[in-house]
Amino acid sequence: MTTTLDDLRAPQRALLDTWLPGAIVVRDHSWELLHRHVLEVVHDGTRYAVKAGGETDAHMVREIRAHREWLGPWVATGSAPALAYADLDALLLVTHWLPGDLVEGSPAHHDPDTFRQAGELLARLHAQLHVVDPDHERRERDRALRWLDSDHRIAPDVEARLRDEIAAWGLDVATRLVPTHGDWQPRNWLIHDGVVSVIDLGRADLRTPMSDLVRLAAQDWQRDPTLETAFFEGYGDDPREPALWRRMRIREAIGTASWAHQYGDLAFEEQGHRMISEALAGTVGPVA
Repeated sequence: MTTTLDDLRAPQRALLDTWLPGAIVVRDHSWELLHRHVLEVVHDGTRYAVKAGGETDAHMVREIRAHREWLGPWVATGSAPALAYADLDALLLVTHWLPGDLVEGSPAHHDPDTFRQAGELLARLHAQLHVVDPDHERRERDRALRWLDSDHRIAPDVEARLRDEIAAWGLDVATRLVPTHGDWQPRNWLIHDGVVSVIDLGRADLRTPMSDLVRLAAQDWQRDPTLETAFFEGYGDDPREPALWRRMRIREAIGTASWAHQYGDLAFEEQGHRMISEALAGTVGPVA
């Protein structure tokens, strides 16, 4: 971990010297798996978060877009960090620091009111706009197949079953897409004085509304169904259409198991294999 800005690329250091001259790093929050620097800095008494991506970091492109286009409803109520500076070419983002502690691992992680608030926040994000995409299912099908063609430890018989099911999917589906967070779970929520807010938009994109429910359904809602009930009290109607929900869970499970194996995250890989089993069994979520 670094306590200076020296590890950033030269164009990123030059921009920060223009935007926040003399900024002092007070804490390094970087996640080494993604080769991205996440620094908490202070400049003229104001605290900021600095995110600096590597040269091919697509997550930074998504996060900058989200801050520029979709976070207005959250920022207006202090529910997401306000954008200070961003540069797409340098893959550099600076936001005002958002106070709070991570929900994950805290007492708030078990509080239904946390999930009710999270549902309300997500509904506000999803309600901003929508587009209809006739090619979404085809792209998602192809992405799942690319994961299966890549390096993974999915058992051969399970892989064959997954490929058979994917091959049977109809693709003539006009899909409604909305702005999504992409990693909607307690590790990306903060709690401050009982109020939930949101961080880390590196997977934000236009997707189906139900895509933001996959990780909650695979984790927190299984350990405590009252958290699912509370979430939908905040969110409103359940957007999960059973047949498309099954497809989505299969795709997310394949991606989780494959990505985690390739990045050496054994616990997440194990979760991915469990997600595959549950998706194929149809044990999580609404049924037809």
